[in-house]
Amino acid sequence: MLVLVGYLVVAAAVFGGYALMGGHFGVLFQPVELLMIGGAAVGAFIAGNNGKTIRATARELMGLLRASPHNRQHYMDLLALLYELLAKARKDGMMKLESDVDDPAASEIFQRYPAMLADAELTEFLCDYLRLVISGHTEAFEIEALMDHEIETIRHEGEVPVHSLSRVSDALPALGIVAAVMGVVHALASADLAPSEMGALIAHAMVGTFLGVLLAYGFVAPLASVIAQRLTENMKVYECAKVTLLASLNGYAPQMAVEFGRKVLFSTERPSFSELDGHVREVKAR
Repeated sequence: MLVLVGYLVVAAAVFGGYALMGGHFGVLFQPVELLMIGGAAVGAFIAGNNGKTIRATARELMGLLRASPHNRQHYMDLLALLYELLAKARKDGMMKLESDVDDPAASEIFQRYPAMLADAELTEFLCDYLRLVISGHTEAFEIEALMDHEIETIRHEGEVPVHSLSRVSDALPALGIVAAVMGVVHALASADLAPSEMGALIAHAMVGTFLGVLLAYGFVAPLASVIAQRLTENMKVYECAKVTLLASLNGYAPQMAVEFGRKVLFSTERPSFSELDGHVREVKAR
């Protein structure tokens, strides 16, 4: 939603300023040049990326219309889920978690946290490493190294849409120049026209440069930026889970292990110790 608000501010500032200086909006209405620039940008994006990248970028763009799920409540649910799983393992033994990790949808613990179950990738991440711990054939440092590799892979995949949109943003000013040059060529080919008409053609051509720069830095580049910010928030979820599980493997009690995980969160979303403790008690009571 903030993306749309930002776009309105950009449009109001640019076109409002143009109106204040006495500009005529009719000159800026150049659908053909917009078609040339936008079409070339979309074509270059398709030509320069594979199907997986195109689908990932489209999915991220659609996700921008929704609020980010990575808020304080989301992290509190994650830490509370980890606390319950680790507390059960400490009380009844790691083998008792086998049914929970093999079928999380049927697990009473996971069912208390529907937001976590809805995040299939995170649920799979947790269950995979809990399954490794249950097997008992791996050391903590081996699991840590494996987690680092997987988290890096998730980060790399998440950065693909960011890089693809950044390349489109970098190309748009040049594509605007291409449209402007085509407009100038058209104007020069009509050199027999009156000076006033020739001036209008040149003005129309220059709109291409304006549109290319505006689309690049006012519309496409902010999309890449906000997707990168959401990726950083998403990675905190995995880092929090990693730190909590490793703390448990190193012998810390569940309450201390989730405290380790709480400390890696951003200060704007990090719950206090008492908030987290109250949340766990409330969920268990409910």
